[in-house]
Amino acid sequence: MSLLTEIPPPSPPSVSTTPSTTRGWRGPEPSRIDEAIDRALAEQRLVGAVVLVAHGGRVVHRRAAGLADREAGLPMREDALFRLASVSKPIVSTAVMVLAGQGRLTLDDPVTRWLPDFRPRLPEGLGGGEATITLRQLLTHTSGLGYRFFEASEDGPYAQAGVSDGMDGSGLTLAENLRRIAQVPLQFAPGTGWLYSLATDVLGGVVEAVCGGPLAEAVRTLVTGPLRMHDTDFFASRDDGRLTTPYVNGLGIAPSRMEGLTVAPAFEGTVGIRFDPARAFDAAAFPSGGAGMVGSAGDFMRLLESLRGGGAPLLPAGLVDDMGRNHTGAWGPADAPGYGFGLGFSVLHDPRAAQSPESAGTWRWGGAYGHSWFVDRARQLSVVAFTNTLYEGMSGRFVADLRDAVYA
Repeated sequence: MSLLTEIPPPSPPSVSTTPSTTRGWRGPEPSRIDEAIDRALAEQRLVGAVVLVAHGGRVVHRRAAGLADREAGLPMREDALFRLASVSKPIVSTAVMVLAGQGRLTLDDPVTRWLPDFRPRLPEGLGGGEATITLRQLLTHTSGLGYRFFEASEDGPYAQAGVSDGMDGSGLTLAENLRRIAQVPLQFAPGTGWLYSLATDVLGGVVEAVCGGPLAEAVRTLVTGPLRMHDTDFFASRDDGRLTTPYVNGLGIAPSRMEGLTVAPAFEGTVGIRFDPARAFDAAAFPSGGAGMVGSAGDFMRLLESLRGGGAPLLPAGLVDDMGRNHTGAWGPADAPGYGFGLGFSVLHDPRAAQSPESAGTWRWGGAYGHSWFVDRARQLSVVAFTNTLYEGMSGRFVADLRDAVYA
């Protein structure tokens, strides 16, 4: 399955922020949410999870369930830490938006304004010339970049260039990984298609260039510090003891413990993602803006609620509205009909096509280590579900069951 779409996008539809479907709805029913969690645990689709549901600006349901480490018999705790994978994308994207709000960059800046050597070329079929990529195209995944884990074999262009997707122990620096990414021709001309990609890692390099220092320090200054997200960083301490053990779902069997380097196919016909759980303890690992952070469910809820409520203290409301607008029309993940993309996460533009009870305009994304989240501003909802089981917690039955339980 490919996440590439190359069809002309229609104009984004107008979205009402007060749909009639909210009338008479009293909010989430905790017992329904617990039923979805308990079922996933009982059927051994999940090992452990932390689920937080906020409605109307307050957390109305919170639960740590299952085990953080099955073999050691350690119960999940609410302040558990998780390898965030792509949950880091909205964090780093928000950092970019904060810089935009401060007037230190504009979203239509070419990447080369900040990274002069980042000059990937167009595909040979389009002449192979140099392409111009904007920061907005990076935020919306319309830049033409891709991911190594989407390649059909280990001989793909990103593999040959030695590119890291940000979840393996590559030993590279961020600058070196960006140099390797730039060596590979784009998959399409910027602005003419959509493909989930390493774009947020490139944005991490831009943030470093604008701030004149390490990405971790910049993210702390721009986002996690002001929101008191003290558990969120680019690595964890082994002495802390809160980082959960990751597990991988097997067909019809209990999830297996992830030991060492593990390659787990995420989509049919692709080589799969290269995971190295030990990377989370390596303070020297390059800061992957798209996949490299560690954090807690409570911390991430702070970010979502800040954005849902209008952005304070990080952003003016207008920039938050721009983040949550569908910038790509019908372009978006091929396996998620009805979703386009905003500035850092997907945006639901057609609930009927998505077969979803969520309001039009709902934001959603996840993380490959087993996470999902969504924000329905029309219903004043923010939901965070961090699990230690991939891919069930990102794209399995649990994600839809939890969503439906929240709206039941």
